[in-house]
Amino acid sequence: MPKIEIRKGEELEKALRKFKTKLRYEGVLDEIKKREYYEKPSQRKRREKEEAIRREVRRRKDSE
Repeated sequence: MPKIEIRKGEELEKALRKFKTKLRYEGVLDEIKKREYYEKPSQRKRREKEEAIRREVRRRKDSE
């Protein structure tokens, strides 16, 4: 679980923004979304394969 240090007199909204940023950076929110519903192994493999293809196409496009 990510932790943030809140300074004395720091606004709650600013602290929440820092916390949410840290969650996003560490990938916690993505993991929560992935685990929201059960994903069959065959679906997971298909999704991972499609993601790999997208990454490869993007990598080739950037290198041109």
